[in-house]
Amino acid sequence: MPAIVGPIQIFNVGGGVVHFGDTAVISPKAASKSFSGSGAGNTGGFVMTNNGVSANNTLDTNLVDQPSVGNN
Repeated sequence: MPAIVGPIQIFNVGGGVVHFGDTAVISPKAASKSFSGSGAGNTGGFVMTNNGVSANNTLDTNLVDQPSVGNN
């Protein structure tokens, strides 16, 4: 069923998906992987992280994690 969308103002879209109206399939256009050690993803006003020893395994045996070929 068609959708009627009124006035729209978008200031910033950073790597996300903007969806208006009817959509059958939404696929990612890019894929990435990041590695971070213990306590690296903490956010807040006051964060205290005490790590004695932190080792991060960056060995990735997968050749393809999120295929994005053909998502045009």
